[in-house]
Amino acid sequence: MAAAVTALQPIKLPSGPAAITSEQRYWRSFRSPQLIPSPHSNPITHISFPSNTTTPIDTFAVTSGSRIQIFSSRNRKLVKTINRFGVDDVAHGGEIRRDGRVIVAGGDSGAMQVFDTNSRAILKTWREHKQPVWTTKWSPAELTTLMSTSDDRTVKLWDLSSTESTMTFTGHQDYVRSGAFMPGQNSNLMATGSYDQTVRIWDSRTNDRAVMTFKHAAPIEAVLPLLSGTTVLAASDNQISVLDLVAARPVEVLKSHQKTVTALALATNGTRVVSGGLDGHVKIFDTTNWTVVAGSKYPSPILSLEVITSGTQNEDRHLAVGMQSGLLSLRTRLSGELKVQKREKDKEMKALMEGNIEEYDRKNKKKQLTSGMSKRLRGIEYQGHGADIIIEGNERRKKKKLPQWDQALRKVQYARALDLALAEEPQNPITVLTILIALHQRSALQAALRGRDETTLQPVMKWLIKHLSDPRHIVLTSHVSKLLLDMYAGNVGQSQQIDRLVIRLHERVRALVERSQDAQSTMGMLEMIMLVT
Repeated sequence: MAAAVTALQPIKLPSGPAAITSEQRYWRSFRSPQLIPSPHSNPITHISFPSNTTTPIDTFAVTSGSRIQIFSSRNRKLVKTINRFGVDDVAHGGEIRRDGRVIVAGGDSGAMQVFDTNSRAILKTWREHKQPVWTTKWSPAELTTLMSTSDDRTVKLWDLSSTESTMTFTGHQDYVRSGAFMPGQNSNLMATGSYDQTVRIWDSRTNDRAVMTFKHAAPIEAVLPLLSGTTVLAASDNQISVLDLVAARPVEVLKSHQKTVTALALATNGTRVVSGGLDGHVKIFDTTNWTVVAGSKYPSPILSLEVITSGTQNEDRHLAVGMQSGLLSLRTRLSGELKVQKREKDKEMKALMEGNIEEYDRKNKKKQLTSGMSKRLRGIEYQGHGADIIIEGNERRKKKKLPQWDQALRKVQYARALDLALAEEPQNPITVLTILIALHQRSALQAALRGRDETTLQPVMKWLIKHLSDPRHIVLTSHVSKLLLDMYAGNVGQSQQIDRLVIRLHERVRALVERSQDAQSTMGMLEMIMLVT
């Protein structure tokens, strides 16, 4: 018994290089942008969220002007505002503790204040610094220990139970604008960056001098320890230095920004580093090889940023960016159940706008009911039948109508099959390629290309010119081009349109050959370099 003749299946080409990487797709999933203006359009100088905590909190703090705003990470709404600073004072470095109960901040007056996040009451005030305090950080090991850096060139350690600083570190020769505790078992170490162009490592077990100093060519704007506890990033001018504390030297210098880098933050459980600069760009680096894996552009110079996490797995939830213009940008990444809820909400809003809300509610009525309620209501709308029910036999399935080019191919009308595929609107290159492969396998390419005039020859040549460069089927397209030129070489000069297409095909082939030669030359250079190294 003869087998049934099936429709010609379109070929499946191997996937080419992706236009967008998985990393870029991940960071582009931070959507639903929300721009929040700060009061009096003061620049957003600091964003604080305690990451990698055992008990996740759902608030983050934003410092702007003479106030600290506390936002909810669940709904991105303003929860509280702390503005208990002096009339002429400007707040700096508002840092929320990892339990979310207290906030510490410095100011231009040199004072440091600790606030209760619930009542906004002032719990503690220190006035030892003689100049503005720019950085305040809580210890990752002890809830009552914190550090501060100031324009008076000093770094101080504090304890909430004490009325004075417990330790003072001197050694910087200019303003100290950044600092942080080292994580993990090295929490007794602190890294600070100064305008004297140095990054210094301090040990709280000794206060005589810095245990390590890294010299740079420009003032230090930000420092960021990695979770390993042995690496520190330092932003200096438009560069980011990767400092290895074990080797006591910089192991990498990242030069991806055009202007000064002002902010650094960790993301994706410490495997990514996010940087922002005065050029308005946000760059994301992979910490394994320090390559830029994604980026985005903002309308104003960036002064601060933070990746806000959620859940016990510390999944990236919000990308918060503070700008010179006074705008706070929040972009949110939805995943899991939240993503499903957002999709259903969008469908409901679309149905409401189109006037189909009743139909939408009727379709989703069963989804909204619980399983127990569905069992109780089962059959409640049954009203009986007014006529007998007739069960008919299964109807024979209707045969799917074949495309015209497939019908012509079955009738051995090869030229007509190719013409029909080229004339489709919109034209599908896979269909044309499928027919060319079928014709080649049947040794019918010459029959399909023979006897063409000026009108029927143009679509074939235009398709070849457009798709000749695709490496996935360059062997076939080169063979068809060569066959076509051999068959119609004697007709060159009889039609201006065909002559122009031949010239275009020649130029395309020549460009591909030159590109191939350049690639081979580059490959040879790389092989020589690899051999030398």
